[in-house]
Amino acid sequence: MLDPQATRQKMWELLGDIPAPSLPQAALISRREEATYELEHFSYANAIGDTVFGYLILPKGIEYPAPAVLYHHEHGGKYHLGKEAAIRIRENGYAPGLALAEAGLVVMAIDAYGFGQREHQGPAGEAERGAATELSLFKHFLWQGKTLWGMMVHDDLSALAYLRSRAEVDAARIGACGMSLGSSRSTWVGALDESVKAVAPISQMTRYRDFADAGELRGHGIYYFVPGVLTSGIDMEHIVGVTAPRHQLILTGDCDPLSPLPGIQKVMAYAREVYREQGAADKLEIVLYEGVAHAYLPAMVEAAVAFFRRTL
Repeated sequence: MLDPQATRQKMWELLGDIPAPSLPQAALISRREEATYELEHFSYANAIGDTVFGYLILPKGIEYPAPAVLYHHEHGGKYHLGKEAAIRIRENGYAPGLALAEAGLVVMAIDAYGFGQREHQGPAGEAERGAATELSLFKHFLWQGKTLWGMMVHDDLSALAYLRSRAEVDAARIGACGMSLGSSRSTWVGALDESVKAVAPISQMTRYRDFADAGELRGHGIYYFVPGVLTSGIDMEHIVGVTAPRHQLILTGDCDPLSPLPGIQKVMAYAREVYREQGAADKLEIVLYEGVAHAYLPAMVEAAVAFFRRTL
């Protein structure tokens, strides 16, 4: 088993030349009252020259400070969506962020690079959007010794620091959740920051080596390709294992081409052993959905909500 500190150090190296995340100074853009929650729209400078935009969902009728979840939106080519994924009813019939808020959790969601209000936040500005912005950012950051993935994770960790600082939030009860791109963001954030007490990655548990061996590289967006990851000595099982002994719920289909089953099985075996060694076998839950590909099932939303209610 790899040493957790050595694994974290290697993860930081893979992210590229980025500054350590810090508490951002957020500015309120607007506040909206809804029947069951209050929605704050905020922004902050990310200390690397760009602006992050986000939402904070504050449930009504609960006692504060309350537990909270940092919700990470997916990719799926839905560049216009970004943080809106938390509050918009999806194909599965849920607005995932609102489902968490209805369970009494404060929810924060931000736009990742190239998404939502950041679609034009690339080197070409308004001349590019969406996929073009994403690809240009990937190239631009490489020239700077950075990685697009590292920049995304940096913003997520800064958002986590802001979430912890809010008076409405119990900083000892914070979770991370998301699907696909959001799943990987949750996994990395949970591994790198121990203030995350519960992690629920949904429909993306890719072991990098197995995914590469499957020859389906065209399936993942450019953000996913972290320089050096295949020669780093660590893979997804080590990243998942670093979160032990904190709570973790992994939900994924067994027919997902973006997460080949042999890789998932290796992650499961390693992570279960790490949790067992730390006397926390009951804190790791893995649910494989039979015959399910890359999907965000209603059952997955419901399982994540129940998980956070139970653990936070």
